[in-house]
Amino acid sequence: MENRQIGRPTIPTSITVHLGDVNNPSKNVTVSFTDYIKNVACSEIFPSWPEVSIRCNVLAIISFTLNRIYTEWYRSKGYDFDITSLPNYDQTFIYGRDLFENITMIVDELFNNYIVKGNHIEPFFAKYCDGKKTLCDGLSQWGTVSLANQGKTPLEILKHYYGEDISIIRDAKLTDVVTSYPGVPLKLGDVLDHVKIIKRELNRIAINYPALPKFEVIHEYYDVLLEDAIKKFQDIFDLEVTGIIDKPTWYKIKYIYSGVKKLSDMYTEGITLEDIETDYNMELKLGDVGNHIRALHYFLGVIAYFDDNIPLLEIDSKFDSNTKQMVISFQNEYNIKATGVVDINTWNKIKEVYLNVLSTLPSEYLIYKDEIYPGTVLSLGMMGDDVTTLQQFLSDINKKNPNFPKVNITGCYDTKTEEAIKYIQSENNLEENGTLGPIEWKYMIEMSKK
Repeated sequence: MENRQIGRPTIPTSITVHLGDVNNPSKNVTVSFTDYIKNVACSEIFPSWPEVSIRCNVLAIISFTLNRIYTEWYRSKGYDFDITSLPNYDQTFIYGRDLFENITMIVDELFNNYIVKGNHIEPFFAKYCDGKKTLCDGLSQWGTVSLANQGKTPLEILKHYYGEDISIIRDAKLTDVVTSYPGVPLKLGDVLDHVKIIKRELNRIAINYPALPKFEVIHEYYDVLLEDAIKKFQDIFDLEVTGIIDKPTWYKIKYIYSGVKKLSDMYTEGITLEDIETDYNMELKLGDVGNHIRALHYFLGVIAYFDDNIPLLEIDSKFDSNTKQMVISFQNEYNIKATGVVDINTWNKIKEVYLNVLSTLPSEYLIYKDEIYPGTVLSLGMMGDDVTTLQQFLSDINKKNPNFPKVNITGCYDTKTEEAIKYIQSENNLEENGTLGPIEWKYMIEMSKK
């Protein structure tokens, strides 16, 4: 489910600017990204400078801005804006000011280009100062004029200040502003690509904070190991210890991760493609295949059974035109923009409606309630009524099939339960990870009735 913190950065269509000091209740304004860059460029540099110099400064301004957005520098601290208007924090932005035509034309050309360092993917924290009144270890704005007059190219000037391993990413994708938070708290039993992101980031944080456990395997299941790690993280950083990744916990992880990686520093450790290779795009759409589509079909199938406005489909692994129509019908039913694409908002709503269906089953269907997937991924170490129900079905299968692993009904998802689930996965050509989701549940119910 697409998110701007997954993979390479994108260019936001808009940006929210705080007009004043961070700690003062000043006005926020939301303007287009290009208008913001034009405003800052016209406030920071002179239109009479050589074009090469202007280009260097515009690229630095763009990269600095994108770094603030990509790292969620302010939002991870609880603020409701992306950047401030003040140069002592960020860059000079004068709301409503007049613009210079030659600078705006250059911004229109360069707005979706930005600087990166080495093999990093995040926009480089392109620190700069005017080079006369203030000096810094980054780019000198007036210094770019001298270098431009010497015949240097924009890239040569940027390398002069930021290092020879600087390069420029060109024609980045333009998207709406999307925050990294998945929209709902993550908890034990959830399965989402955001879980993989958190595990990866906690592993890096654990290098600086060794009291945190590390994950040997990065997968999308919110298991007991992650719950324990989150509780430890919350304890270390004075958050309410719940084991649930709510918004404060999510952004505290983002803040600490950005800090230990020095993502908003010229001498950054950086994020590489290798760092994010465990991430994948869970925006489900026409043409996609795999078990995520099977799960989508299962959830929508249960919803559709009790809602005549949504067509029923057979469960398979293909997102075809029928699946798209099913998604559109669901989106129309619940006042979501009818795109036929399952993004994070649609997925969250599907889960919400599915769980509501389970809790409001008509009386004549209550006898079948245990046969319907409980809505939570079950895995090693989990306990509770759902695990007890699972083990009862597994025990029924064993009575009919002596080759099936024997399971004790304990209410604890132990290694014997995991072995039985791996057996079901093996018999149905699923990944043998011992974790039970909607597809394993479906096959388990079918096996218990044979």
